[in-house]
Amino acid sequence: MIHTTLPITSRAVPTKVLVWQWGRHGAMPRFAALLAEALRALPGMEVVLSLSSGAELLRTATPPRCDLPVDTYDGLIGCMLRLAGAPFTIGALTRRIAMERPEIAICIHQGPLDPLMTTVLRRLRVPFVALVHDADTHPGDGFLFQMPVQRFVCRQAAAIGVLTSHVGEQLLARGLAGTPARPLIHLSHPPVAFQMPPVARRQDNDLHLLMFGRLLAYKGLDLLAAALKRCESGQRLQVRVVGTGPDSAALRDLKTLPGVTVENRWVPEDEIGGLLAWSDAVVLPYREASQSGVAAAALAAGRWVLATRVGGLPEQLSGSDRVILCEPDEASLAAGLRALMNEPRDAVVSAMKPEMAWRGMAASLMKQIATLGLFPGK
Repeated sequence: MIHTTLPITSRAVPTKVLVWQWGRHGAMPRFAALLAEALRALPGMEVVLSLSSGAELLRTATPPRCDLPVDTYDGLIGCMLRLAGAPFTIGALTRRIAMERPEIAICIHQGPLDPLMTTVLRRLRVPFVALVHDADTHPGDGFLFQMPVQRFVCRQAAAIGVLTSHVGEQLLARGLAGTPARPLIHLSHPPVAFQMPPVARRQDNDLHLLMFGRLLAYKGLDLLAAALKRCESGQRLQVRVVGTGPDSAALRDLKTLPGVTVENRWVPEDEIGGLLAWSDAVVLPYREASQSGVAAAALAAGRWVLATRVGGLPEQLSGSDRVILCEPDEASLAAGLRALMNEPRDAVVSAMKPEMAWRGMAASLMKQIATLGLFPGK
């Protein structure tokens, strides 16, 4: 973790915060909702959560409280039409935000329409913190013009937040953070809990191993296939590879291995808990990473995590006694798989409740905002 000595000031802590994230799918809307919930739990705090009205999270069995739903888009053409109508959108959004009277805002992961919100906040003189999850796009991931949009948003922010020092160091090197105009705020990724259904007692003693998320090359699909081939045929192992991604040689290779099933499909929010409940362990054979929402979900579920020692993963997973780290090569990953097979299958829930970790992160965020003097006070 990067440590920065911050000047102690008598600045006030803002009491009304706007948290926004306008993605429709994936982990970021849930991240925004969990942070908003944690901020609301702090004494004297008021929070306005703004999500896309089309967010999948809002259609789950237990949707979060969304105070400011915003119509975004469906596909590239819809996004272009929304941007073309920006003059009308900005005016209406300005009136809606002005009625809420936030004192500071937090952008959870930058998206194509975020420049509309930053324009509104600039008009209303509301400072904001941009939380950056990745300093660069991963191969095959992200959206068109993601990095230019992210840099545009970051340059308007009052501060930049990061979840690992790995990302912080990359942003410092690019001059996007760590300056007097844009100080760096250091946070950590709390566990992310999903509702898990009860699981019937197993008839087998197999290790149930889950790889979940975007099925892209940088996730080390080929490393997993090669490592599984190194495991002794007598070792009992069931593997599920679940998520979306293009057809690839690595996926085809995995499909041929005994005990391995590949489910190349989008997984709805309400099904994620069931996948975790099935598993004994989650494997992250990544070749690169900033941090991992999948790891955060696995830790909250009390599952073992086998991960490669790349990017911000060692930092994120440090301190957990249910983590095995290995090098990003097939021999080390295979050794990690063998070590997992010798661990108990009890899946004990982690000692720290996720909501307490989220409240701790929320409190740290607000303390750093006040310490850095980002909020001028009343």
